[in-house]
Amino acid sequence: MANLKPSSRDGFSRLQFEALLKRRFFFTEAFEVYRTAPNYKGDNRGLYDYGPPGCALLANIVNEWRKHFVIEENMLEIDCTAITPEAVLKTSGHIDRFADWMCKDPVKGEYLRADHLVETVLETRLANGLQTPADGNNKLERLDNARVKQYQEILAKIDNYDGPELGQLIRELDIRNPNGNGRVEEPTAFNLMFRSTIGPSSASPVYFRPETAQGQFLNFRKLLDYCQGSMPFASACIGKSYRNEISPRSGLLRVREFLMAEIEHFVDPESSKSHDRFSEVAKIELPFLDKKTQLFGKTSISPLPVGKAVEKKLVDNETLGYFLARVYLFLLKIGADPQKIRFRQHLDNEMAHYACDCWDAELLTSYGWIECVGCADRSAYDLTVHSRETGTPLTVKEARAIPLEIKEWKATLEKRLVGPLFKKDAKKVEQAIGQLDQDDLRQLAAELAEKGTITISTDELANGANSVDLTSDICSIKQTTRVETTREYTPNVIEPSFGIGRILYSVLEHVYWNRPQDVAREVLSLPILVAPVKVLLVPLSNNLDFKPIIKILASRLRAMGIANNVDSSSVSIGRRYARNDELGTPLGITVDFDTLKDGSITLRERDSTTQVRASQDEVIEAIRSLTTGVEIWDEISKRLPQFTGQSQYT
Repeated sequence: MANLKPSSRDGFSRLQFEALLKRRFFFTEAFEVYRTAPNYKGDNRGLYDYGPPGCALLANIVNEWRKHFVIEENMLEIDCTAITPEAVLKTSGHIDRFADWMCKDPVKGEYLRADHLVETVLETRLANGLQTPADGNNKLERLDNARVKQYQEILAKIDNYDGPELGQLIRELDIRNPNGNGRVEEPTAFNLMFRSTIGPSSASPVYFRPETAQGQFLNFRKLLDYCQGSMPFASACIGKSYRNEISPRSGLLRVREFLMAEIEHFVDPESSKSHDRFSEVAKIELPFLDKKTQLFGKTSISPLPVGKAVEKKLVDNETLGYFLARVYLFLLKIGADPQKIRFRQHLDNEMAHYACDCWDAELLTSYGWIECVGCADRSAYDLTVHSRETGTPLTVKEARAIPLEIKEWKATLEKRLVGPLFKKDAKKVEQAIGQLDQDDLRQLAAELAEKGTITISTDELANGANSVDLTSDICSIKQTTRVETTREYTPNVIEPSFGIGRILYSVLEHVYWNRPQDVAREVLSLPILVAPVKVLLVPLSNNLDFKPIIKILASRLRAMGIANNVDSSSVSIGRRYARNDELGTPLGITVDFDTLKDGSITLRERDSTTQVRASQDEVIEAIRSLTTGVEIWDEISKRLPQFTGQSQYT
């Protein structure tokens, strides 16, 4: 398509933009007709239905995601159930830790997410240059420079505050519910998962998954077998996830049911997490916002080639850096504005319980910077905890090229004495010995040699004690040597996680504009790869001779898998093109009276409104080249004759 960036993009109106999306049925609030039902008390916030263009756009983004990642990287795609047993999410840490901090307005009865409350109030104060003084009276005071700087620093590191710190900010800055100006209670943790049960007895608690990752971890052994034990490898999963958001807001950006696309790239921890294709992306410059900058209260972006970022340890390893670059290329491919993309590093307090490094690909929208892709190094956390809980080894075994001689400390219990001495507690003693690491064993061996007895901590015993004394005739600890011909290890995981709905909305904002000569003529400059409909077919009039030609053209395009639409309504041809520009349709074919004479047709490009005229075969071939990325419009417009005959065609 033409690289056209009109100045009219600068005067963005969210009200006008979202009205367009709803009017053209990209999406709508779910159960909307029930809003006016007299007895309806449901909460349908954060739940949305996609209409025809929204569905097509969503499907096309997912299709490009599969091509860009699953096919390009030879990933193993699986589809896992959304209903997850409680035990799985207890083990993964989600039941204990998957929570946001919320505040309650006791007067209004509203629940507010604490960090969003602080953000909203401080951003409003900065925008207006006013604040309510600390004594709580209604007289507004103008912000001084010191207060402006304080607010900006707080907003720059808002994701690093925990519940008590947010509560302190709310008290000290007199932050209140914008809806009524009421004071709020102290922040409390709220788990975001939807809980249910299975079966008529309701005895088996389950949750709707908050992510697709756990299904991939639990199928690790089958995936490893599928790829003949070859490491590294990656799995992928696309599906719905569910989060019981405290206060859904911002349309598609914070919802309770959403489509995720997640990758779990399994790597050998001893490989330094290198990637064999890293050299292909090392020179790609990414806009980084690291945690050090944020902790200084700044939001300035530092562009840096990803190779340099890994070399300087700004990004922890090559595999994480590789996926950051691949994510960036994917976002550009589907229409994101490169000037509105940044990679923000997670601060320590916001880091997920499983992550050791994490970067978010954020897109700038009228709502601010929105996290659309999270790229986390989950280390070996998930496989380790699930293996420990189930007793199933989620590990990789590989033959060593050179056998390895290993010296290690080993504790041995005299079982014929342990049983009679400890009776029912014997198993707990054995487990306590089995959990000792090499440092513990080395120290205990020295202590046993010196004193002839050692004390071992255990789970609570029958007599109420939490430790036992073992003498040298019951327990021996010696250093042994063994030769290891195979190596067993738990892989580490690099995870790019995509919120498809957020990406869809943010890209739509990025590609939205209106014709400079007419603000009512709105355009969505979606790339042809993801546009819901690729080609509009328009007969110049209702002349019956045009119909068979339109029918043949539509059939030829369908045979090539190119989505097209016919608009034979009675409005002007210019109006027909304008309303399809609103849907992001990149190309248009006009059949007119010259077509009846010589068979030629015109091909119009959406952004520039320029047209070419050629035979039907030449135009169809041009469309094929454009949709497959073989050519761009500038090349087509130079190759085929320009058409300047009728202005109403634009």
